[in-house]
Amino acid sequence: MEDNVGADQCVCPNKKMISRYSRQELLSMIGKEGQEKISKGKVVIIGCGALGTHIANGLARAGIGNIRIIDRDFIELHNLQRQILFTEEDIKKELPKAVAAKEHLEKINSEINIEATVRDVNFTNIEKFIKGFDVVVDGTDNFSTRYLINEACDKLSIPWIYGGAISTYGMSLTIVPGKTPCLACNFPLIPSPDLALTCDTSGVLSSTVSIAASVQLSETLKILTGSSDLNKTLFSFDVWSLRFHNFETKKNPECSICVKKEYKLLKGDKGLSISNLCGQDSIQLIDLKQDGIDLKLLEERISKFSNVKANKFLLKFSVDSKDVTVFKDGRTIIKGIIDQVEAKTFYNKYLGG
Repeated sequence: MEDNVGADQCVCPNKKMISRYSRQELLSMIGKEGQEKISKGKVVIIGCGALGTHIANGLARAGIGNIRIIDRDFIELHNLQRQILFTEEDIKKELPKAVAAKEHLEKINSEINIEATVRDVNFTNIEKFIKGFDVVVDGTDNFSTRYLINEACDKLSIPWIYGGAISTYGMSLTIVPGKTPCLACNFPLIPSPDLALTCDTSGVLSSTVSIAASVQLSETLKILTGSSDLNKTLFSFDVWSLRFHNFETKKNPECSICVKKEYKLLKGDKGLSISNLCGQDSIQLIDLKQDGIDLKLLEERISKFSNVKANKFLLKFSVDSKDVTVFKDGRTIIKGIIDQVEAKTFYNKYLGG
């Protein structure tokens, strides 16, 4: 009796000759020539949460030759509902998101180069992180970073793809410096933190993330293959009601970014950056004057007054009813504080020296 052989299986002698990207190469808009361009492509993903994991998964399977994943956070249990690359085992290991993503993606595609960068993206480093890459894909969860990406990509003439997903709503916008309106043309002002919805305050459906990330993935492949069929609208949808819209975008002749080239966010202000993490009863502090921290030395100092859990990526301890996480890049998250003045005092008391 003959065995049943699936459509994707091959029992022929030249099985090894079949490209892993053969189904992608069959597409007329890609073909073998397009796949060769994809294999030489260099893409940066900023943010490896819900959007970022979907995007990274798709890019790796598509055969993008070089992928740099940048993310500042580590994995928590509530992430698993929508952040598809992570597992419960990653949480037990207390792995940063970028590192866990790299480990899983290398098991999916060992033929490409994947770089994990555990850093906070800010005005001091963003240009270094994206310079020389073909596309930047937005996987962030805040508008401040997106506007910083917009400035850096315009300055370095790198295409980037904005994406957002909240509740059942999502959107995407493809931005090519010199050819399309930029983010600031469409939204001149950064939304106030108290007005911007977040997953922590409004929730998010995993299918919302999937659609938004899929659009970003498709636009990335279009850019890498040189397609002229890029989306020229602000694409928006509600996955629950299945309503989809394309809003016309126009270049603002007075745009401070893509017309006047006023890169105010990139100029920044070195010092101690303090920000509340929405919905998390926590404050993040970043000393922009330093570039990294010796966790071993810090562990020796902190262990004199508190129990410490540490690995090569981060250090955790509790003191004064506050839970503290210090990352290798010098970033600190203090849980249990919402007042920034109090947070700065706490930071200087235990970490500022």
